[in-house]
Amino acid sequence: QVQLVESGGGLVEAGGSLRLSCVVSRNIRKIITMGWYRQAPGQQRELIARSLSDLRTHYADSVKGRFTISKDNAKNTIYLQMNNLKPDDTAVYYCNGYPAIYTWGQGTQVTVSL
Repeated sequence: QVQLVESGGGLVEAGGSLRLSCVVSRNIRKIITMGWYRQAPGQQRELIARSLSDLRTHYADSVKGRFTISKDNAKNTIYLQMNNLKPDDTAVYYCNGYPAIYTWGQGTQVTVSL
């Protein structure tokens, strides 16, 4: 069973930056696509970034140009660098495969204040 452990969230002012990490309990080289998702209060969980095994990346329009997904295969870790954060980015952030076939982790809370 794959376990996902997210960390790095916190409270930040608008315009600030955070770097999220997701440690995966298996060799991520064997996972074709990894993604970052988020769920804002009262909203459905949405995919915001994904990284393919060939290093291509895709982003939701809402984060394009501000967020960057990357991975360290040696550490089985996925990262999400978030810059120029906005209050609308406030959510719980999760990682998972794409599609999201693994049991969700606990997520990490990101709160962006004005």
